[in-house]
Amino acid sequence: MHPDHNLDGRCEKRLDLAIVVRLSRMKHWPANGDERTYTDNVSTHGARVVSRRPWQPGDQAQVTPLKEEAPIRGKVVYCQRLDVDRYGVGLRFLERPVMWSMFRAYARP
Repeated sequence: MHPDHNLDGRCEKRLDLAIVVRLSRMKHWPANGDERTYTDNVSTHGARVVSRRPWQPGDQAQVTPLKEEAPIRGKVVYCQRLDVDRYGVGLRFLERPVMWSMFRAYARP
């Protein structure tokens, strides 16, 4: 029997890739509200990013790898509390598939 990927919302492999990024909300965030953080895992259509702030499903976010100028826009799918002041934020990208392999050079050791 083949697993039904529609049941868990994931139909592509995720890479355990920690990339240092700037994370910011698209709306209602102070100008100095950018957060320097990292990804937990990535795929061509989304990423899990660690944040110091809670997010709501439906919030729009912008993720920019520190050594890359082009931001990636995404929509929050979930926010899971990991620890005090740490949240795992699942993002689905809105614009285009992202080829994270080009960011491997910027991954956190």
